[in-house]
Order: sequence, then structure tokens, then C-alpha cells
Amino acid sequence: MAEVTDPAAPATASPAPLTLGELRDGGASFVPVKAEIRANLLARLGRGEPSLPGMVGFEDTVLPEVERALIAGHDLVLLGERGQGKTRLIRTLVGLLDEWTPVLVGSELNEHPLHPISVWAHRQIAEHGDATTVGWLHRSDRFGEKLATPDTSVGDLIGDVDPIKVAEGRTLGDPETVHYGLVPRTNRGIFSVNELPDLAERIQVALLNVLEERDIQIRGYRVRLPLDLLLVASANPEDYTNRGRIITPHKDRFGAEVRTHYPRELADEVRLLRQEAHTSWSGSGDGPFGQPLIPEHLTEIVARFTRLVRESSHVDQRSGVSARFAIAGLETVAASAVRRAAIAGETRPVARVVDLPGVVPASRGKVEFADSGSDPDDEREREILEHLLRQATAQTFRARCAGLDLTGLQEHFTGGETVESGELVPAPALLGQLGTIPKLAELLGRLGVPEGEQSAEQAAAAVEFALEGLYLTRRLAKDTDGGRTIYGA
Repeated sequence: MAEVTDPAAPATASPAPLTLGELRDGGASFVPVKAEIRANLLARLGRGEPSLPGMVGFEDTVLPEVERALIAGHDLVLLGERGQGKTRLIRTLVGLLDEWTPVLVGSELNEHPLHPISVWAHRQIAEHGDATTVGWLHRSDRFGEKLATPDTSVGDLIGDVDPIKVAEGRTLGDPETVHYGLVPRTNRGIFSVNELPDLAERIQVALLNVLEERDIQIRGYRVRLPLDLLLVASANPEDYTNRGRIITPHKDRFGAEVRTHYPRELADEVRLLRQEAHTSWSGSGDGPFGQPLIPEHLTEIVARFTRLVRESSHVDQRSGVSARFAIAGLETVAASAVRRAAIAGETRPVARVVDLPGVVPASRGKVEFADSGSDPDDEREREILEHLLRQATAQTFRARCAGLDLTGLQEHFTGGETVESGELVPAPALLGQLGTIPKLAELLGRLGVPEGEQSAEQAAAAVEFALEGLYLTRRLAKDTDGGRTIYGA
């Protein structure tokens, strides 16, 4: 899987400062930001590299649409339910900018030395000529974003008169009395408006000139600023939010509307979890407990659970179930394993089936139920999630252990023996109740544990998964009492 581009970490050192004359003599030219993005995108595509690394499950659907929009030089709006990666996609666009770009030192608007747009910049060049100082701006500083909220003002986005500058003696007609907002300060970069429908309609109107004429208007000032930027917005489907709408002129002026979606394949859901879930806390003083192991089958269970919740008739389909639901679930499983290792003295934390129940209370706030109304039935909602979690576990067991001979494990219980597990039962204690387990190596291999890397904790995770699978397929009984789980015939 491709490594995610991190624009906040410069790959190369900043070029040395120089003068306007040196920049011009070096053959530099002004390239608009959309042309810059287009050139870098086409170069990536020509090399066979991912256009937007780290975007999982969008390769054949969303990304081609985004690529076409960028090549066409269109501003775009991403439309989709929560947790579909809209903000992540927007921030990944920064990687398509040049790593370093020349700017006039001291410019509030990131002005290119060969393309000044403000009164201040023109005056600097008139005064200093070819000796005008030129600096370098990293691409991570060429991105701006605003979460649309009801209290967002035109001044926040576009700008307003600065009373302090007026008090210093400048006249109200002087363009330099303007304090620029977020949009002009992101000139020569990418600006994102998250949740655009939440922006009051009268504030959305202030962005119309930015989208089409590429200039701004501030309190009647005749400020002609030919802004150079890519404007990207995100929005939830309007029939879900009911908090506002994208005004019709905006829909016309955005060059492209791209629908996002949740991962359509189980394999993509699993890839997303492995990429996004923070399940390792090494370096924080946790020692060996900072690096828990999440077996493949447990990651798959959480992925299947998420997909079942999304498809459930009990869940509000308009709100969706965010990818953060699955991510938080897997992180909770990892944390449960670390807690057990710390309390019970396991050598290394390895997640087991007994860690899965903690996912339900941790994730309930991330699900909106269709018929909950104003007085939700918490117990019923919990039962629904627990049922779907059991269903996901059973599906994973059938998929991973189909055709596997588990009769030896099952026969352990024919004489009335039981096996006690629980969230604080260490691996040696669990395995000690079973003695020699027939065909354990085959079970471990089927669950993706390489030969030679098998530990007691991994063996316990595999055996407990098999016991739970036998219970869910009605070949074993199970009794749960608080934190204790007892398997028997």
C-alpha cells in the first residue's frame, strides 16, 4: 500500500533566499496554482504513482472524478455522508503542489514575485526593484480551511476594515486598511470550506466572486485582487443535514460535484482500518505494552461489524456510519488487550475475541438509530449492536475456518469439562485448561500466524476465536457472567 504523503514534513531543505533579479535571471516564471496541480498530477499519473496516496477504496470511483476535475482546472465540492474521507481527501491534495514556491517576503497574500497583486507588493517592487527580497513557502503553508459554522462572518472568510490601521491615520479609502480573511491569505494555495451547507446563505454569497471572477469585495472597497487558488468544499447530503443548503449559484459555479462513499469491498474496509487505526503507543513510556498485536481475524471482525451496522434497517441510513466507528472500535480492542497484559502479566498484548464486547459501549454514540426518536431505548440499541457483532464474528469464523478440522478441540468438552476465559484471563491460563490442542499449528496458519512466530498469546487468540466460532455455529455452549466467559458442551 502506498505511503501517505505528509506535506507537513519537508522532504528537502528550503532553498536559500534570493532577490527578484536572481529569480528572474534563473528562468523562473509564474504558474497559476491550478496549472501547477495539473502538471504535478499528470506527472504522477505518467509515472504510474497513486495520484492521492492513502485514499482507500476510491481508486476506481472517486479518484478518477477528482483527477478529471483537477486536470480541467475546476473547483469542486465533495458530497457524502460523514466519515467517508472527504476532509482527508481534501488535505491530501496539498501533496500535488510544488514542495517550495517563491514568495515576496512580508506579503500577507503569498504573492509570487513575478505576479504581485496588492498595493503593498507593487510598492515594494517599485522601491527595491531587482533587489526585492524573495523567500520560499512550503506547500504545507499553502492550505487553508474553515469549518462552516453559523457564526462564520464575511470578515472571517474575505476580510474587513481594520480599525487599528484607520486609527493610525490611513483614510477609509486606502486598501491597506483592510485586514484580509482566510480566503485571500490562502492565495496561491488550496482553500477548503468544510460542511458548506452549514454556512449561512448570505455568507455563501460572499464566495461567489472568488469562484468566478477570482476577486474579492470588502465593505464597498474597490479592491481588485485576482486571487489564484483552488477552492474545495465538502458537504453532507442535504436531505440528511436539514441545516441549510448549497445556494444555487454555488452549485453552478463549482466545476465538479463528486460523490464519495464508504468502502465497497471488505478488503478495502480492512485496509482502511490498518492504515488509520492507532493501535501502537510505543515511545510513550509503555514499554512492551505499547505495541499490541491485532490478529488479522479480529481486524476483519471489526470491519464486518461496521458493514453490518451500515446495512442494518435499525440504523438511520441517511446519517451513515462513519469510518471513525470502525477505527475507534479497533483502537478499543487494542486498548483492552494492553489493559489485560498490564494487569495479568502477559509478555505481549495480543487482542482476543474476549476484547470485542468493549467495542459496543465505545461506539454507541457514533450510530444514529432510525426509530430512536426523542426517547431512545438504550438497552434495545445495545442489543442490536451486540447481535450484529456476534453476526460479524460468525461470518469471519466461517470465512477463515471453513473446512478446518476442529473436532479435536470440540472433543475436549465431551466429558463435561469447561474452559473459562475473560478479559483478564491471561493466555497461559486459558491454554492450560485445554492441555495439548490437536492441529493447533493448522489453526494458527489458517489465521495468518507465520510458523516460527507463534507465541502463547497468539495461540490463545486463535483458540478463543475457534471456541467462539464453535459456540456461534451451535457446536458448543457458552455462559457469560460479568467479565467471565465459560465454554462447555
